[in-house]
Amino acid sequence: MRQITQATKVVKEEVIGSDFFDDPHKYYRRWRKNGPVFRVVRPSGLPHWMVIGYDEARTLLADPRMRKDVTELYEIVRSVSPGGSGGASEDLSSHMLNSDPPEHSRLRKLVSREFTGRRIAALRPRIEEITKNLLDEMEGKDEVDVIEDLAGPLPVMVICELLGVPFDDRDDFQKWSKILLDADPNVDTAAISQKMSDFLEGLLEAKRADPGDDLLSSLCVNGDESDRLNTKELVAMAFLLLVAGHETALHLIGNGVYMMLKDREALESLRANPDRIPAATEEVLRQFGPVGWATMRFTDEDVKIGGVTIPAGQLVAISLDAANHDPKVTPETPRLHQLEDNPKHLAFGHGIHFCLGAPLGRLEANVAFTQLLQRFGDMRLADPDFFPEWRLGFMRGFTSLPVRLK
Repeated sequence: MRQITQATKVVKEEVIGSDFFDDPHKYYRRWRKNGPVFRVVRPSGLPHWMVIGYDEARTLLADPRMRKDVTELYEIVRSVSPGGSGGASEDLSSHMLNSDPPEHSRLRKLVSREFTGRRIAALRPRIEEITKNLLDEMEGKDEVDVIEDLAGPLPVMVICELLGVPFDDRDDFQKWSKILLDADPNVDTAAISQKMSDFLEGLLEAKRADPGDDLLSSLCVNGDESDRLNTKELVAMAFLLLVAGHETALHLIGNGVYMMLKDREALESLRANPDRIPAATEEVLRQFGPVGWATMRFTDEDVKIGGVTIPAGQLVAISLDAANHDPKVTPETPRLHQLEDNPKHLAFGHGIHFCLGAPLGRLEANVAFTQLLQRFGDMRLADPDFFPEWRLGFMRGFTSLPVRLK
């Protein structure tokens, strides 16, 4: 373990092992002993600062000195890591989540006028219908995979209809998005990025030629030339909305069902009191949120936080998962059915980059949990000793969840 000496204190540089994703809290508990801010090196060799305290995370998520401009970010990544950025290409990553004001403000405004709360609320009947149909298909089976049969297809169907993406293409873009989010150094992510870009460019070209009543068509044709998204911006925005629109809800649903199956009393209580499910969903987000780390930032100037000064031009990752388990904020972890109020959490971020799709993710999870418990309240893990196969990236979730329905 190397050490970096600063005027304020000696900062230890921690190494993230290959077992990190199996149980990140084993690392977080050890790291907390040395403070809420420190240096780490990822398995890929990428060094950066890590923030795990709730107050520090919330502060930095809204701090304008924490920059996200994708061009500068990728330059820094390439300068400190021989393997480069990995993950999605710079073009695909040039969306509002990786931009700063005023560019971020312009991009978010354009998509927010289409991605309205009213539009999301109006989706409830369709989400309920899709969920019912998926559960109908599960009926009669002794064993199902909750990820494959419910948590995966529900948000994919919803986001495909919302954006106007052909559902028949789901296998391709789901496979590509998983590879790009996990950023496995052994996979040629550049080739996958190109496939995703080609797919989205073709889709958007078809929208321009024959626009429909969907969000991507609206982004293509609405507005005047002064504020309409250009082709590069449209591709990046479509990538963000498509990938975030199904990946986050997928793991929120999967993680929530897993938590319920591991706590029979909580499952039975929520089944009997479905009005408590929205509060339980918030606790799932806090305890077991689908996004482990916020997307990378870098310091625009020296930033002092948690007793440490992070120099200008340094990469910073904020662990939403660790912050949500900060014992200073939540000293005891309540069970899903014992919540008095909605818990404090940062599962959807904070500040100007707060997740635009949070209402949709919450709605999908609440509908899925409610109908699943009503229909299959006797379900059990197919294997009582089941241990998840965790995703190897900043998404916190797993690839399968085998369940016996009766």
